Amino acid sequence: MLSRLHVRNYVLIDSLEIEFPEGLIIITGQTGAGKSILLGALSLLTGSKADASMIAQGAENCVVEAEFEVGDDRQLKEILDEQEVEWEDGHLIIRRTVARSGRSRSFVNDSPVPVQVLQSISSRLVDVHSQHQTLMLSDKQFQLGILDHYAGNARLREECVQAWRNLVSLKSDLAEAESRLQRLAAEKEYNESQYRQLETAAIRDGELAELEEEQRQLANAEEIKMCLSGVEDLFTAESSADERLSLDVLLKEADKLLVKAGRYVPSAVELAERVASCRHELDDILSDVASLNSRTELSAERLEAVESRMSLLYGLMQKHGCLNESELISLRDSFSDKLFDSTRLEEQCESLRNAVSVAEEKLQDIASSLHVSRMASKDAFASTVCESIRSLELPHAVFEVALLDSPLSATGLDSVRFRFSASGADPVDVDRCASGGEMSRIMLSLKAMMARYTEMPTMIFDEIDTGVSGSVADKMGSMICEMGAHMQVFAITHLPQVAAKGSAHYLVSKEIDTAASRAYSTITRLSDEERVMELARMLSGSVLTDAAVANAKSLLQS
Repeated sequence: MLSRLHVRNYVLIDSLEIEFPEGLIIITGQTGAGKSILLGALSLLTGSKADASMIAQGAENCVVEAEFEVGDDRQLKEILDEQEVEWEDGHLIIRRTVARSGRSRSFVNDSPVPVQVLQSISSRLVDVHSQHQTLMLSDKQFQLGILDHYAGNARLREECVQAWRNLVSLKSDLAEAESRLQRLAAEKEYNESQYRQLETAAIRDGELAELEEEQRQLANAEEIKMCLSGVEDLFTAESSADERLSLDVLLKEADKLLVKAGRYVPSAVELAERVASCRHELDDILSDVASLNSRTELSAERLEAVESRMSLLYGLMQKHGCLNESELISLRDSFSDKLFDSTRLEEQCESLRNAVSVAEEKLQDIASSLHVSRMASKDAFASTVCESIRSLELPHAVFEVALLDSPLSATGLDSVRFRFSASGADPVDVDRCASGGEMSRIMLSLKAMMARYTEMPTMIFDEIDTGVSGSVADKMGSMICEMGAHMQVFAITHLPQVAAKGSAHYLVSKEIDTAASRAYSTITRLSDEERVMELARMLSGSVLTDAAVANAKSLLQS
């Protein structure tokens, strides 16, 4: 139940802090006093759209906060647990603030939550029936929902919705997989051709640098051998023709002479040792030069093979827009992946087709169970509603429920039609035959039935008695009062017959602040004496008469 409401800077409400009891709560006030503003403030807490026009003149933001006592509502607790909101033993405080920019923030038990959370939990907290909601009687989903409430199909309906969502999701996944498979099938021949070409090329990372180096050596092998041979000659030459001696012979002679000089000059010994070291280093160099010379090939065939391989790699890089062998290898692997994806997608599509078949069968079973339950309940439901309507001075009324076949959907295999006749003649669709007063009575009968078959803790009627008066209004008030015995009911009304039934009565008033050129709406709980005067005003208008006061007292005592 709604136990407390706090509103600040909302339209005409400057500041409001009010507590509400259990049972039937009556809210009255003159037209334009601000009764609908209260409902607007409450609608913010149910997740309705917020904008800057809701903020009172001169204020930077508005705040609406409500406190609910919800008991042990497991579904509500599950929703809040998902948002990591603390559960305070069935005590719930919902707050929403709206800034001048139009942005809003939502909180549950002081924890910030998305506005969608307010929308999801509002159906567990309060049901608001406005004076225009009779239009919902023409909504086939609303009609089906009412019947399912009566039949106790809440669990089946939830299972049906989940099964439908699962089926839609699987079909979407299958369509996407099949679309990708079609694209891959169209590209398969091309992908296979490109993959084979790159795979046959057997590309190695870094291979091109090696080939370029080998190509330079092969292309210049003759010059390289000539240079290396010249070095060997310089190291080993000993020709009497040009009187050249090898470096080794010269160094040996230098070593010998320095050793001899060392007998007299000690530093010459060190120089001799250095010359000896040079001889050993030159021997190593000569050995390496000889080895390199022997490995240098003069092979036109190998040069042709290397240049052919380089040409292949450069051609593949140019063709595919790659900068190096690494990118070619990655491209080859991507073609391989696409070919593998084709096989994998075929398996995935087959798996999804099987899953869709199973999901369709499951949905069909749930829809069939719903259909059986609806068929078993519709006549008793129609009889209950009809009896209630007849008690509101429509003694010949006929109310029927027709179930029609419908394509399989989230609500099953059925669509529903509420049919009505006030005179007892052949009933037709309710939205085609009922007057405004009849629609109000039908809607109240449906809401009264819902109050018995749902766990809704709070219900708000905003002038549901529109279009009726006299004894019908009195009976509607009695019906609402009976609902208040089992739940918290708010009734916003202009009819004294309804207002007299409540256990608590609140008056909405509008005051004008001429200095600030502003109007303010306030709401106060009436005492017993004030309540008599308010009912008398509702009976007689602005001029109170003794007869109106006496009539008001009589209504309160009845």
